[in-house]
Amino acid sequence: MTTWIFLRGLTRESRHWGSFTDTFEHTVPDARVITLDLPGNGDLNQLASPVRVEEMAEHCHAALQALDVARPCKVLAMSLGAMVAVAWAGAHPQDIDSCVLINTSMRPFSPVHHRLRPRNYLPLLRLAVAGGTIREHEHAILGLTSQLRADSDTVTAAWTRIHEAHPVTGANALRQLLAAARYRAPAEKPAAAMLLLASTRDTLVNAACSRALAAAWHCELRLHPSAGHDLPLDDGEWVAEQVRQWLERSPDHHTRSPAGDARR
Repeated sequence: MTTWIFLRGLTRESRHWGSFTDTFEHTVPDARVITLDLPGNGDLNQLASPVRVEEMAEHCHAALQALDVARPCKVLAMSLGAMVAVAWAGAHPQDIDSCVLINTSMRPFSPVHHRLRPRNYLPLLRLAVAGGTIREHEHAILGLTSQLRADSDTVTAAWTRIHEAHPVTGANALRQLLAAARYRAPAEKPAAAMLLLASTRDTLVNAACSRALAAAWHCELRLHPSAGHDLPLDDGEWVAEQVRQWLERSPDHHTRSPAGDARR
């Protein structure tokens, strides 16, 4: 079995993957998915979120060591989680041999108005300071992140239950936003093989960010024509199939033999 670590984005947690983990394991041969929460989210919502992506990466490294799984692993991550994956792969190359980065953006490759589209400034501010019910809050987030939500009521209800069980504090949301804003990716790609996936109809983050990163790091980029920011939610089958094809086409490129003890 090949261990895949999944990382979500800003204020999101493991449960937000929904049925995508099952879809992925059924599509990608020998995949075993482990979902990790970033500090401040999910089961770790009692912790203060780090204000540096590099600290989040160190948390993931420690969590992987505690799980005692064979390394290197592969990582699939979106948005803020993708920044963490890059920092993690750079700091601990023995942990990761492949990364799939979804709808992410990073300095210095993209300007701020591409990293967060200006049309979202006011809606996000309203989410941060306005009242309303948890359901209204989650429905608004869904509206910002999804384009193909025929079952929006079902998703909103599920996200509302997640929020009620493991709320993310406003302070932690701001700390995560600060970490994402200040993170600066390396000029050169980490050693891990990388696939970029992006949505051309992502109204939160411009797909130009993924195009710029792919050009700078000479990575393969695949674009979805109609999904929103939460690509695994909108078309999880497409995501899993892109990963399967990528691995199948050049399997040797995505497997490194770790030196010494793989669990080190």
